[in-house]
Amino acid sequence: MSHHRFLAHTIRIAAPIQPCQRFFTPAGEELWVDGWRPSYLHPADGRTERGMVFTTGAGDDLTIWSLVDFDTEAHCARYTRVTPSSRSGFVEIRCVELDAGSTAVTVSYTLTALTPAGVTMLAAFDAPAFADMIEGWRVSIEARLPQLLAASIR
Repeated sequence: MSHHRFLAHTIRIAAPIQPCQRFFTPAGEELWVDGWRPSYLHPADGRTERGMVFTTGAGDDLTIWSLVDFDTEAHCARYTRVTPSSRSGFVEIRCVELDAGSTAVTVSYTLTALTPAGVTMLAAFDAPAFADMIEGWRVSIEARLPQLLAASIR
């Protein structure tokens, strides 16, 4: 079993690059991820900015996130995430304009197991499972696209 995984998958979103990048911020994900309710520690209002810190989950699923880089010109973001009971790693989002109305979004996870539970989790987190997860994101975004495009995401 591997103690480390790098997985990446690209989806196409029928939205311009500027709003599309905001769909993948913590506040943006609140609009399309069922049950996604971050607890914002800094800044407390959940404003997306480099250095923000928030948590998700509880108990063994408690995850501490930090936004390491958020570049609105290069259209990328990089987060650290630590779930102390199992794993640590990075999540990176890169947006590339395909045309005025569509964006390619590449999501990558780099995860390392911290515990035996993390080793088990990573064993099940393979390329097909990851692609299915990210494709599910695309389906959720497409289902809410008019509302997302109308929203002012912080």
